[in-house]
Amino acid sequence: MTMPWNELPCYLNGHLGLLGEARVPVMDRGFMFGDGVYELIPVYGKRMFRVHDHLDRLGRSLKALRIEDPYEREAWLDLFRSLISHLPDHEDQWIYLQVTRGVAPRDHVMPKDLEPTVLVYASPQRALTPEQRHQGLAVVTARDFRWQRGDIKSTSLLGNVLARQMSADQGADETLLVRDGYLTEASASNVWIVRDGALLGPPPGELLLEGVRVGLLAELCEELGLAYNLCPIAESELPTADEILLSSATKEVVAVTRLDHEPVGHGALRGRPGPVYARLYEAYQRAKLLQSM
Repeated sequence: MTMPWNELPCYLNGHLGLLGEARVPVMDRGFMFGDGVYELIPVYGKRMFRVHDHLDRLGRSLKALRIEDPYEREAWLDLFRSLISHLPDHEDQWIYLQVTRGVAPRDHVMPKDLEPTVLVYASPQRALTPEQRHQGLAVVTARDFRWQRGDIKSTSLLGNVLARQMSADQGADETLLVRDGYLTEASASNVWIVRDGALLGPPPGELLLEGVRVGLLAELCEELGLAYNLCPIAESELPTADEILLSSATKEVVAVTRLDHEPVGHGALRGRPGPVYARLYEAYQRAKLLQSM
């Protein structure tokens, strides 16, 4: 069941209402400069998943932008629970939250002592279809032309928008980004390859966002007895990978079966989701039941 976006429950600067009625001044620095950060928290069975990891990352992003976290941890959690309760017919939801520096005359210098703008809303989840799960996704590769602080989950997402449009223009589902010959991430996902049964991902750093699912997949690999390593991945390794996977709050973990219009993998599994993906996806579903709060 879907809902019109303007009817979604929304919290804005202390007021609870509908998203379609929310108003922010045009001089808000989030509108003027993209001067803010955001998070997207999955909710399964009306229980938040890895919410503390998301709030930890929110705190890191705010600190990097020198914005004070406007709420204590329990206040955030109470707010999320309130919004979840306003969608009683939806077991699985997403909580979107955004904090900007606030409203001030337009100036590139960061003003001091502003009241941050806080926006939070809940929406029903739109999961990947069974067909997408069964067939896997198609991706294309492109040069990573975004700014060099990808570790900040900033609302300044124009580079990601342009990157994602590249794949949309080619009928693909996502764009894998490469900088100086090495994989960083995708336009809205972390990227993994499987080689000889091991799950490999790019190492953390300023060029890419440390997704919450990075830590989760490390836990799942330990549970399953799969080798796991974060290490540089050359662009040349992508076409020869046994499997390619994407992870994000919205995609969970999903197989990539076409890379730049060519099938991924080898032999009987060429162009089909592989066994490591299948095991990780099943383990992910178990984690949703056990780790939500």
